[in-house]
Amino acid sequence: MIIDITSGGNSTRKIQNAIDECFLAGGGEVRLEKGEHYSGGLRLRSNVTLRLLSGARLIGSRDPKAYYVLAEDVLEPIPEAEMTNLTWDYASSSPDGEEPSVLRYAGSRWNNALIRLVYARNAAIIGEEGSEIDGCDPYDELGEENYRGPHGINAFYCENIYFSGYTISNTGNWAHAVFHSANLVFSDITVLAGHDGVHITDCENVRISDCGFYTGDDCVAGFANRNVTIRNCELNTACSAFRFGGTNVYVEKCHVFGPARYVFRGSLTKEEKISGAHPKDDSKHRFNMLSLFTYYADHTFSIPVAPGNIIISDCRVENVDRFLHFNYSGNERWQKNRPLEDITFTGIEATGISMPLTAYGDNTARFTLRFTHSSIDFSEEVDVPFMHVANYRLLELSDLRIRRSGSSPLILSWGGDGTFTAEDVVCSAGAGIAVTPADIPFVCKPI
Repeated sequence: MIIDITSGGNSTRKIQNAIDECFLAGGGEVRLEKGEHYSGGLRLRSNVTLRLLSGARLIGSRDPKAYYVLAEDVLEPIPEAEMTNLTWDYASSSPDGEEPSVLRYAGSRWNNALIRLVYARNAAIIGEEGSEIDGCDPYDELGEENYRGPHGINAFYCENIYFSGYTISNTGNWAHAVFHSANLVFSDITVLAGHDGVHITDCENVRISDCGFYTGDDCVAGFANRNVTIRNCELNTACSAFRFGGTNVYVEKCHVFGPARYVFRGSLTKEEKISGAHPKDDSKHRFNMLSLFTYYADHTFSIPVAPGNIIISDCRVENVDRFLHFNYSGNERWQKNRPLEDITFTGIEATGISMPLTAYGDNTARFTLRFTHSSIDFSEEVDVPFMHVANYRLLELSDLRIRRSGSSPLILSWGGDGTFTAEDVVCSAGAGIAVTPADIPFVCKPI
């Protein structure tokens, strides 16, 4: 079954009726024709494809009250246990056993989105050339951090979901927020402004490829994921390219670069957030890119499998503050659910790095860090170590070319007796390594 939807006016009801009709018929495709389709919240269902034809624009409401599609759904009612009237608060980072986070409820206000998928199987959102999903920067004083509005696309408990071909812009919160789902494909998607590009938690068998992320928050985020491949993507943000945690995570052939094209929305004034402003680069807002990879593991959900086997390979990195930020021993609670076991950077070509890589385990949570077959150029105006590390299990460096200015040591390390190996490491300055409590002799070859 194929149902075409013409543009014009508020399209919420006619799009939802078409989705429901296809679902009841066993499956089908709802096609949005060229033009502007204004809508509140929609629910996409099993065996249904929502296709945006060339030139079609699905435009969300700026009113957060227009997105309660699950509460109003009688065709596939959501279990009562998944519904809540609670609004977001800072309990979202509380450990298990305390007040549960509203993120965990599929039917919470926080999970509202322009397009919802819950318990859906074999569904897709596909855009043809020139199609767009525009969230219109909805402002919600009851939302996350008292300003974030509904997501672009939100999915819970789904399998075999395909996202492809469209541009998604200006979402009130994450462009794609996906939880407890499996067999997901994100292909040839462009994300502009808004917040996180793809945020997945407790998902498995995920492929993200040939996407462009030019976001107002992290590009790819989430934790407790298994078997994730991110390949051939462009990543540009004022936060982190990856704020991520998982097991068997492979990042390949990506281009990561700053400064950001779009402002970090958290740096806007209240008035700017309300208006949906998009200021350009200036001294009042944040545009610098924080990291290639920031570890993420908070307490909103359990993490059943130890995070590790994360490999970042054959990537080009430009004007990013640092490679890695892992701080299990510090006070950043959103990193402290389960520690990172191991991470590898290999085949990296980087320029314009301005801060040390940081990786801090503790006596109960040691990690393995490998950095191999790479070339790293720091910004000329900085004098900083290549890395700060503490309480590692294994630190392995091989086939590295590092260009730096100043006299800072190459590595500062403390707190532990892990194994350190270095082979074929050449650098232009600060060739020594300082280790506390014991010194490990190490001298780079000069470039």
